[in-house]
Amino acid sequence: MSIEVWLVYFGTVLAFMFPPGASHILMLSNSIGSGFEKSIATACGDLSANFLQMTAASIGLAASLQSSGQIFEIIKWAGVAYLVYSGLRLIFLNQSNLKTSPPRSMRSLYWQGFITSASNPKAIIFFAALFPQFISASEPLLPQFIALSTTYLAIDGLFLCFYGKSAAFFAKKFQSNIGQYFNKISGSLLIAAAIILGIKNIDKD
Repeated sequence: MSIEVWLVYFGTVLAFMFPPGASHILMLSNSIGSGFEKSIATACGDLSANFLQMTAASIGLAASLQSSGQIFEIIKWAGVAYLVYSGLRLIFLNQSNLKTSPPRSMRSLYWQGFITSASNPKAIIFFAALFPQFISASEPLLPQFIALSTTYLAIDGLFLCFYGKSAAFFAKKFQSNIGQYFNKISGSLLIAAAIILGIKNIDKD
């Protein structure tokens, strides 16, 4: 893969990342509620799901998924329902129980990130449509797949960390004023992520 082709791919992925997606909003929510360090588990879950989607697209599963719109809808709306449930649970959490409620584990945050990303099966089609545009049939496939996938994951990871770090910074800065509303803010962001996931099109990851 030439540097020119890679730069075009880099710019394309960067452009797709600028509009915040459901995973970015989830990162905001978990950084506010659990802190940036623990919310990194959410980013790892999201990136793990992305990698599996890239792999699935590369081995041809995109075609079978694309032929079954019902599978798309079941997976997507299951993810939407999960996020809405999680958001409402935070919003209506009894404030008197906050001190006795155990903090969320990194495993829980990881699977939340994974489920949210995996609930967008159209991402497989996105990768299946994007990768061929930058892959040369005259060159070995594996090195090109590694270059494309690692570039995408690196950019996505940086965006997730930016959102998470920003949310944690402002949460800490204004903790004395809005601390009692953190759960409601986090829950509202989760519901926003569900809405974004529900209306997501193929051109967004």
